[in-house]
Amino acid sequence: MYFLWYLLIGLVAGWLANLMVKGHGAGLFINLIVGIVGGILGGWIFSLFGLFAVGTFGSLVMALVGAVVLLWIVSALSRNKTKANV
Repeated sequence: MYFLWYLLIGLVAGWLANLMVKGHGAGLFINLIVGIVGGILGGWIFSLFGLFAVGTFGSLVMALVGAVVLLWIVSALSRNKTKANV
């Protein structure tokens, strides 16, 4: 049951991160992947500062922060590739 709950939190976090960074959604599957990887990345970032998520809202915030950081990294890398190919 917790697995489904984490998938739902990852999906919402990925969707919100896509709205914040790009301004539009990228599709259900991509949002889910971004949210799940963002949750892992957010957990790692929060643990560096000694912070831990508590409850559903804390998990959502942590996954959202990680997903936004992930999208910023991907966008910076893709921008550098585009400039190198031109």
